[in-house]
Parts: sequence; C-alpha cells; structure tokens
Amino acid sequence: MKLRLSFFLIIVFFYNKLVAQYTPYFQNYSLSEYNAGNQNWDVSKAENGKVYVANNNGLLEYDGLKWDFKELPNKTTIRSVLAVNERIYTGSYEEFGYWKNNSTGALIYTSLSDSIRNDISVNEEIWQIVSFNETIVFRSFSNIYLYNVNGAIKKINIDSTIISCDVVHNSLYVSTLQNGIYQLENNALISKINDKVLYDTKIVSIVNYYSKLLITTSLKGCFIYDNNKMLPVNFEVNSFIKQQQLNAFSVLKNGNMVFGTIKDGIYLTNNEGEIIFHINKENGLVNNTILGQYLDENNTLWLGLDNGIASIDLSSPNYFFNDISGKLGAVYDVVKFNDVIYIGSNTGLFYLDKNNRLEFVKGSHGQVWYLKEINGELFCGHNDGTFLVKDKKLFPISTYTGGWIIKNVPEHKNIFIEGTYAGLVRFKKTKDKWEIKHLGKTTMPIRFLVFEDQNIAWAAHAYKGLYKIKFEKNYDSIISIENYNKRGVFSDFNIRVYNIKNIICIKTNDGWLKYEPILDSIVPFDLLNENFGKNSYIISEDDVDQLVLKMPNDVISFKSILNKEKDISLSNKYFENRLIIGNEKVSKITDSTFTLNLNNGFMLINNRFDSKKSLLKPQIESIKINKELIELEPKRVIEFKLNSSLVISVSSPKSGNHFFEYSILELDSKKWNRLDKDKLELSNLKDGTYTILFRTSDNFEKSSLPNKLTIKVLPPWYKDTLGFIIYFVLIAIAGFILYLVNKRKVIIEQRLLKIQFAKEQQEILREKTLDNEKRIVQLKNESLRNEVKLKSKQLANTAMALVKKNETLQDIKNELTDNKDSFKNQYAYKKILTKVDKSIEHKDEWKIFEYNFNQVHEEFFNSLKSKHLNLTPKDLKICAYIKMNLSNKEIAPLMNVSLRGLETHRYRLKKKLDVENDISLTSYLINL
Repeated sequence: MKLRLSFFLIIVFFYNKLVAQYTPYFQNYSLSEYNAGNQNWDVSKAENGKVYVANNNGLLEYDGLKWDFKELPNKTTIRSVLAVNERIYTGSYEEFGYWKNNSTGALIYTSLSDSIRNDISVNEEIWQIVSFNETIVFRSFSNIYLYNVNGAIKKINIDSTIISCDVVHNSLYVSTLQNGIYQLENNALISKINDKVLYDTKIVSIVNYYSKLLITTSLKGCFIYDNNKMLPVNFEVNSFIKQQQLNAFSVLKNGNMVFGTIKDGIYLTNNEGEIIFHINKENGLVNNTILGQYLDENNTLWLGLDNGIASIDLSSPNYFFNDISGKLGAVYDVVKFNDVIYIGSNTGLFYLDKNNRLEFVKGSHGQVWYLKEINGELFCGHNDGTFLVKDKKLFPISTYTGGWIIKNVPEHKNIFIEGTYAGLVRFKKTKDKWEIKHLGKTTMPIRFLVFEDQNIAWAAHAYKGLYKIKFEKNYDSIISIENYNKRGVFSDFNIRVYNIKNIICIKTNDGWLKYEPILDSIVPFDLLNENFGKNSYIISEDDVDQLVLKMPNDVISFKSILNKEKDISLSNKYFENRLIIGNEKVSKITDSTFTLNLNNGFMLINNRFDSKKSLLKPQIESIKINKELIELEPKRVIEFKLNSSLVISVSSPKSGNHFFEYSILELDSKKWNRLDKDKLELSNLKDGTYTILFRTSDNFEKSSLPNKLTIKVLPPWYKDTLGFIIYFVLIAIAGFILYLVNKRKVIIEQRLLKIQFAKEQQEILREKTLDNEKRIVQLKNESLRNEVKLKSKQLANTAMALVKKNETLQDIKNELTDNKDSFKNQYAYKKILTKVDKSIEHKDEWKIFEYNFNQVHEEFFNSLKSKHLNLTPKDLKICAYIKMNLSNKEIAPLMNVSLRGLETHRYRLKKKLDVENDISLTSYLINL
C-alpha cells in the first residue's frame, strides 16, 4: 500500500502539471468491433467474468476476446442489463426477462413480462435493474416491478417519475423527479427524503459515504444527507458535473469516485472529490456521452457510450500521456529537468507549461534523438546537431549533425563522447564552457557506444558491425579503430553493444555475445541467452540494477540482475501498435517510476507492480457438429461421423490479456497451436478417438492448467457393425462361390491332368522311340563304319594283291625278257609277253578297285574332279593310291611304270593340283 501511495504522489505531481493529459489505461471498442447499434445504455458483468451490454439493437456479450450479439424476440432496444448468478436480466420496451445458457451453451431469452402482460404500461421502458436481497427490481419511469426468485412478480406504482433505484445498507431507495426519495418497506414505497432541493431534480445515485448518504444529481452537484438534512458537498468536481450533466456514478473500493457525464466523459476523483483524472474525447475516449457505467471487482470501469464502449483499468499503477492531436508524433525520449517535463520526438522538442498544455520549443524542428542531464545542464541530441536546453529554449553547442548518443568517459566527469551521423565527437567542459572536437579516424554513424575502460570504447554501426576504439589519453584523437566482425560468428546487421557489470555484451540477430579479453574475440554469452532470450534487447540504460528489455511479442520486461524476484513484465495490450520499433526507450524518472516512449505520447510505469494477471483454465462454451449445437456434458465423449465439421468454442473471461492454445495428443502431444481467437475448427479427421487439450496462455509465456475434451470420430459404415455384417455375408457368398469354382476347377484340372499324363506318356514313348531310332542309327553307323573299315582292309588287301600280282608278273616279264633268246618260237614269246602286259594293265581290275575305293572314300573322285578339271584317268589312279597312303614302290608296279617315271608323274600331278611347295602331295590328298 505504501508503494502504491508513493507512486500516486508522483502522479499527483504530474497531475499538478497536466490534468487532462495523464490517464490510466483504457480501451475503446468501436461499432466495427461489436457489430451492433451505436448506443450502449447499460453495462453489467457476470460472476464468470463475461461482460454484458444493453445495446440499441440487442444484448452484447464479451468474453475478453470477442463480442457476441443477441437479439430479443421482438428485436427492440435493450435499455438495462444486470447479471445475477447464472442469469442475465434485461429490460426493454414493454418487456423484461432474463437470458440463460441452455444445455448446448446457447444464450436463450425467457420473458418475465409475458406473465403480467396486461399490467405493463403502454410505451413503458425498463431503464434500470438492481438486485435487492432475493429480489430483482425492474425500474421504468412510471413503475417498479419486483421479481422474486419463486417466480412471483409485483408491480408498484407511485405518482411521480421514477429516476433511479439504489441499494444502501440493505435498503432500497427509489428516487423520483418531483417527490424526493422513497424507501421500499414490506413491498411498499415509503417517503424517506423529501427536501425541497430535490424537487424537479434528477437524482443519479445514492451511496454510502462515511456512514452517511451521498446523493449525486445531474445538474445540482452532490449532497450529503445527515440527520434529516441535505447539505451541499464542496467537491472540486461539482462545478464540472453541474456544467457537463452527470449521468452515472460509481465508487471504488479505496473510496475514489467516478463521475460519468453526458457532455465531457468521466472524472475520477479521490474520496474528497478532488479530480485525479479526466478522460474524454480530447485524450482518446471514443465518445464524451456516458450512458451507463459499471465498476467490476477488479476496479475495471466499463462505459456504455452514445457511440461505442470503453473499459478503463483503474487498478493499474501505470498511466499514459496521450496527444491525440498528432503534433507530438513519435516520442524518443522524456526527461524531467528543473521541474519541467521535456519530450523529444521526431517533430521536435516539447515541454508541458503551467497551463497544462503541450508547448513546442522554437527552433527545434526535426528529429530529437536523446535528452540527457549532464552536470546540471540538459543536452538535446538533435538531427541538426547538439543543443543545450535553457529556460525552454535551445542553444547550439555542436554543429555535427545527428547527435545519437552521448556517454561519460569513466573517471572523467567533464569529458563526454557523442556518437553522431559523422563519427565521434568529444565534449569537454573547461571553465564553464564546453569544448567540442571531432575525433577523426571515422565518419561512420554511431548509434551505440559503451566504454570498456578509460581509453577503450566499443561502437556499433547500424549495418557494418562492431568496432573497438582506442582513445588518446587526453581524448583529442582516436589512436585506432579495429573491426571485430571477423572475430566471432555473427551478422553485421542490427548490432547493439552494452556494458553490463563491466562485461561488454553484444546483441545480434543470432542472440547475445560477449567480448572475451583473454581470447580477444567475441564468443556466445549463454547466461544472457538463457535469462534474457536470444530475441530480446535492452531499451534502458545499461548501468542500472534493473534492466528493461524489449521481449518477443512486444512485451516490456524489467529484469533485475541481483534479485530475480523483482522481475516484472508489461503486456503489449497497453501499447499495442504504439511502440517506436527499433528505437524503444525506457527513461528513469525516480527509483520506481519510468517512462516508455510511444507514438503520440508515453507511458508512465511503476516498476514495483506487476501487471500480469492470473490465467484460468478455459471453459468449453459450445460445440457444433455440422453447424448444429450439441449438449455439453462433463466428461462426455463427443461422437460424430467421419467427414463432419467440428467447431469448439472456449472462453476464459477472468483471464487477463490472454489467448488460447490447443494440442491433440494423438497427433503431436508436444505441439501447442494457437487458436484464432476462441474457436477450434476441425475437419477431415481420420476415424478414431482423440484427446484435445485447451489452455489459456499469454505473451509472458505463461499458461494455465489444460482443459481436456475427448472426441471420437466414428468409422464409416464399411468399418462399422453394418459393414462387418455385409463383409461376413459377402465373404460367405464368396466362399461358397469359391468352393464351387474350386470344385469345378479341380474336375477340370483332373481331366487336364489325365490328358497331360497321356500326352506325357506319348511324349515319353516318342522320346524312347527316338532314342531307339537314334540307337539304331548309331548301330547302323557303327556297322557302316565297321563295313568301311572292312572294305578299306579289303581294298588295301586287293591293292596289295594287285601289287603282288603285278610284281610277280613283272618278275615273270623280266625273266622272259632276260631269256628271250632261249625261246625258239619268237611268236610264242611275244604272245606270252603280251598276255603278261595285259594282265598287269587289266582294266577290269581297276574298275573293281575304283568301285571299292569309292565305297570307302565316298565322293573323293567327285570332289577331286570338281576342283581339278584337267586330271587324266592315270592322274586319278595315282591320287587314289596316294590317298590310300601307298608308297611309290607300291604304286609303280600298279601303274606298270618305273619308280623314276612315277616320281616324274607325281611332280607333274602336284603342279596340276596347284599344291604349294611346303605341302606334300600325300598330305593334301589325304586331307581332301
């Protein structure tokens, strides 16, 4: 409580400077978001966390993520709404009743006024609904209707216009326009307060105020009723609500009060009526006319507007400065200097004057990069150079353009180095005067700069990597600039460099790195990668105990280096689409107060309060199968047919800044998928049983316990009982048919086997016959060969016999010749000699020889004659004898020639046969 009070005092300081600009966080809901009528007359919140709004066109329901719209059966305007237990009571034109979810989760309307239709006044509208003990009170301008939980309805009428009903100290007060205030006793209205000041007065509300009655009116301000007296209350807000026409009133748990007006939005005051905040169209409220308001248990104020809906988080310790005029632009830095708030933006330098207005510092047109108090002076880094800010005016001290960042040289309180568009510039103060010098060596733009020690600094170029810079002792020049891009594995782009606890830390697209002096290299920094995350970067000063980081999903996180229990995070819902991407900055105002620069303003943050809200298990709102709602039963297995569409709606209205995720265990139990708002649509699932888990998550990577739903996709008919019966019948029929076919096949196969057997037997017989025939042929051939051999022997024997015979005859002839003279009869001698010669040259013997020779050496003579046409019969004889491998001595007698004559004949025969010299005549003829 003390922490909250100290932060409130800071807000009071800012409030004293600017009432209209500082506001708590609020959110507008436009007509395009809830898609209904523009006017919203009343708001209520149910125990389950859902918000209900009485709209021109019907009833609106909001579960924290989406708006749903419901129409009355008669489609009339709903003027009032109240959520009690599980019922949502509404009042409209000549109609009142309640809404309740049925077994399928659908919100269904039940009319109560139908039971007393004849008692409803003509043209009557129910403008207010309140809960009193166990009774629901429906109020119109002319009557009140008391609905008891047992179902009875009682109508009460008084002779005055009824303006409002309020429950205070277990009593129901009924305020009228002409006759003051009544109290309900025993189902009758008794006059309670009848002061003249209340005549013709619209009483907005009656509440308890320090054990007294605080009565707020539309145009006369506030009164205290005590000891039967009406006393005006000297609230500061009175003059405003009298002028702007009060229409709604609420009291916070801490006693603060909210006044909703017709003309100028709402005023938030303390319990003494002193204005803390004023929220209207000028600082972002979508509409100034408050038709209805509701304050829930979390101090969230819901506003029904003449054109839209809004919610204001009154429990948040964080506040906003908003400039909806657009002249401020994107804010880059905020500083409090000499009790003046200075704001640097892309359009120039601004300050807040004593009249609570945003004022422009003349001559500051252009980009302001930083605002920093140095030795009691305010520096302004500007697109056109660097300036001193004195008495809300600019005084140039450096003409080097683009003053991006300025750092104090360690242990030299009067020396500073500034990173500019054109390199590094030294600022040195001597005798109350700043000496400016460009340090040369580099003209590259430097946005990030940190010192390692007195003479070494590290600088990051936006696109060209990381550099180590060494300065001369007096900082008049740069000794060296060393590029460290190749001394570690990292990208040259989007490099940021910080000094965290004397460690040079580098943030790149690949995560966190650090400089390792021993290795003189850049190495991964696992500690920061684990604690900060690879995709986060620092947006505060790096020399503080609690760093501020921009996390994924635009989460802003305060990380304490020494005490992790102090870590807090801010959801992006506070500044969605308002961050200056890449140039986010958190500036320290006090030990617990910081500012976050935004488009068209900034956020004031109390780092001692964590805005994270609890995440509750999501509830199944409805289940649709093929667009038809089904009943919701706990632990029920949802069954549906294959190829059906399944739509599951979930909600968690009491969770803050949340979204939903789901996981199907049977598909991938480790994978969580984000839902599109609140609906999961499934189709084309295979048959089987699936377990679906739903959980509520937020951007802080926190999740609730899961809610489980089991679904069963029924198999198609061909996988179901009917299919199995059909399969059995078909299998039986197929089996019988198969039996018949198989039987017929067996018969056919047996017949074919018999035929095949007969054919095989015939084939075997044929093969045996062939074998026998082959054997007979072989035997015949063998017999022929034997016969040839025999004939060859006979031929040889015949030839040898001829040779012997001729040799004998030749011997006889020789003997005759030698004994020629011994013959007395020469005639007889010649006759004998002639017979011997004829016997030697006997032609019949040659024919027999030739015939036998042809029988042995078939076609020899034909082949020889065909090749050599010029051979004589004598030549053929010699060839035949040579073929038989007879020697010259054996051949000569057969030819009846001398041995020499035979050799001569053989020589001539070789020539005729054209036999080469290196081949003998015998070899040629034998091989022919």
